[in-house]
Amino acid sequence: MGKTKLDLDGRTVLVTGSPGFIGANLVMKLLRTMGSGTVVSMDDMNGYYDPKLKEYRLGLIERAAEGSPVRHVFVKADIADAEKVSAVFARYRPSIVVHLAAQAGVRYSIENPAAYIASNIGGTFNVLEACRRYPAEHLVFASSSSVYGADAKIPFSTDDKCDSPVSLYAATKKSCELMAHSYSKLYDVPATGLRFFTVYGPAGRPDMFYFSAAEKLISGGKIRIFNHGRCMRDFTFVGDTVEGIMRIMRLAPEKNKGADGLPVPPFAVYNIGAGRPTDLMEFARTLHGEMISAGLLPEGDSLEEHIELVGMQPGDVPVTYADCAEFERVTGFRPQTSVRDGLRAFVGWYKEYLGK
Repeated sequence: MGKTKLDLDGRTVLVTGSPGFIGANLVMKLLRTMGSGTVVSMDDMNGYYDPKLKEYRLGLIERAAEGSPVRHVFVKADIADAEKVSAVFARYRPSIVVHLAAQAGVRYSIENPAAYIASNIGGTFNVLEACRRYPAEHLVFASSSSVYGADAKIPFSTDDKCDSPVSLYAATKKSCELMAHSYSKLYDVPATGLRFFTVYGPAGRPDMFYFSAAEKLISGGKIRIFNHGRCMRDFTFVGDTVEGIMRIMRLAPEKNKGADGLPVPPFAVYNIGAGRPTDLMEFARTLHGEMISAGLLPEGDSLEEHIELVGMQPGDVPVTYADCAEFERVTGFRPQTSVRDGLRAFVGWYKEYLGK
């Protein structure tokens, strides 16, 4: 499918899910790199994890906005509230929408499934409806490597079917892709889905493995390694993920009519991953070493004393591995940050955040 190239300068960009982890990093990069225009960021600041971390990220965004030629507006609103979503679109008329807001986490979807239906299904529907009523030039939305489920071949390719989700979270993310495709077909909404692979880095989510592992190492707790240590994840540094999003934002699927005179769906889905799966034990070992180097753990601290090997948890898969060949072909970009460099950046931030 062809692409319509978009210049971000002078446009209004709406980012839902800011100041979430990926959203905050994206908004800050937009404020640093756009020469003009408006960035509207939107989030409900819910308590899925400590809201102080979102407030911290919002502070980073506000400081970035002070020296930027780009206007920044933060709207506190829940994407599950259709009226508020519509009001934001009606007021700001965004040209480009990056929809990152969602109820995240595989494990929590087992404990509180209703939150996933309301936010991921209902919220995405509200955004799609708003993009139809107030036409955007490009909708970029977050999907997940979780959509591949347990039966996917390795590496995961967007050409493969994803019909066997093993968690409700995965099912909602696949549903978002299907809904977006239908809106592209019915209403000619240019939409691109991005399947993220285990994004990590400074100011990340406390429920993610690397963050919780760091907390356990400092507190003397146990790090649980699932599948008895036989798990691998395609860890992707947040800076690489944001660079990928930025490149995709500028490349909207081209609108065309079919032989029947109806829209050929201007729709695409890509993987964004490092394409380098890392064993969780090796990942924990690297994190442990970087924390010793940063002075957060004493010399001679034993990683083995912190490790607890356990079985697989419901909703999880043993391996994630992204085939990003098509994404690289389209954007010319491939994530380059090594796990060691990425964890060093996280540990440096974490030490500063703790005030140590």
